[in-house]
Amino acid sequence: MSVPVRDAQMLRRALESSGDELSVTLTRTTIELMTQVVEAEAYGDEVSPAEAARVLGVSRPHVRKLMDRGDLPFRMVGTHHRIPVAELRQYQTAERRRRRAALARFSELENELGL
Repeated sequence: MSVPVRDAQMLRRALESSGDELSVTLTRTTIELMTQVVEAEAYGDEVSPAEAARVLGVSRPHVRKLMDRGDLPFRMVGTHHRIPVAELRQYQTAERRRRRAALARFSELENELGL
């Protein structure tokens, strides 16, 4: 049985139980997909820099710097900046990979130096 099918079955079983709060164990891929869907529902397909900052766990000025550098695509709606949720997720995934690679390299250097 494939992972997406297993996750779908677990979600269906959880929904069949009573109560408003459910607890299930899912793969990271499924949770990331669900997060995108929930955020799109909550924020629409685009978010403000302040909302993007909350999602990324950084300050709004930092998000503006990312936008100014071209790291985070956006569009203007009148005088307001709007960041597509898909672009925000793409940036978050790329940043997570970059950090993992940097930590792995740092660990290699520590081992080489005998620390």
